[in-house]
Amino acid sequence: MDIDYFKKVRILDGGMGQELLNRGVKSNGTLWSASALIDKKYHDILLNTHLDFIKAGSEIIVTTTFTTRRKRLRENNVEDKFENLNKLAGEIALKAKKKFPHIIIAGGLPPQHFTYQADNRNEDEIRKDFYEQAKILNPFVDFFYFDVLSSIKEFECGIHAIKEFKKPYLIGIHISDRKRLPSGEKISEIKKIIDNQLLGIILSCVSPENFQVNLQELKSLNVPFGFKLNAFITTNPNPSIAENYLKSKTGNPVEVLGKREDLTPENMARIVDKFKSAGATILGGCCETGPAHIQELSKLIKK
Repeated sequence: MDIDYFKKVRILDGGMGQELLNRGVKSNGTLWSASALIDKKYHDILLNTHLDFIKAGSEIIVTTTFTTRRKRLRENNVEDKFENLNKLAGEIALKAKKKFPHIIIAGGLPPQHFTYQADNRNEDEIRKDFYEQAKILNPFVDFFYFDVLSSIKEFECGIHAIKEFKKPYLIGIHISDRKRLPSGEKISEIKKIIDNQLLGIILSCVSPENFQVNLQELKSLNVPFGFKLNAFITTNPNPSIAENYLKSKTGNPVEVLGKREDLTPENMARIVDKFKSAGATILGGCCETGPAHIQELSKLIKK
């Protein structure tokens, strides 16, 4: 894959997990998007969701592997399905690529512990978790995408874990509030660990407002940059509210994080157009952004 791929404006996909729930997938506990892999009756919905994002203008799709990490499967008593579910996610993404050969598949490597929280485990554990998931995805993907990670240590462990696969990677930094990762580190600290396999750096699962606050620091890194914007009200919930999510029967993060009604496809495109004018070349959506949002973003390339 061309290491300069994201120096040109590219359109990512949107929020697969929330889109699957919106299309009728019922979450098994807190398995969220992994539920669409576990139950065969949802496989066509999963494939068609990938295809709908592509038809809307996505040039890159991300494997549906955010909740196929070992921890989340273990919490829901299905860790024995780890290898099968990650392989299946790669296979379904590859089916979409066979229908549209021009698209690129990103192997989604999520935080290997909690979401929106720094992983404080030892480095060997974190590397092992990244490696095991990446090894399964490797045959199906063009590059790896570190999706919504919350500390520099996690990125360093992930980069180390994928070295033997000799594929480039995209960094997806999460910031819940203002200018620091959940670990307390600044975006600029990422510079000390990146290497020549870096494709770009995005803010992942963040609000447009948080991206705006961090825009200048991202630009100062002098690498391709961009975002996957969410339409949640917050990604920094009260701990007691988050605990209720873990106990909920629907497993829908909207119950905890809320959904914004102002980020319609048209409004989001107007915001993204300003970010594009400021130099962002990696444009995409995250939770609660569907194909209609991506369709509006794709129009920006044609302007």
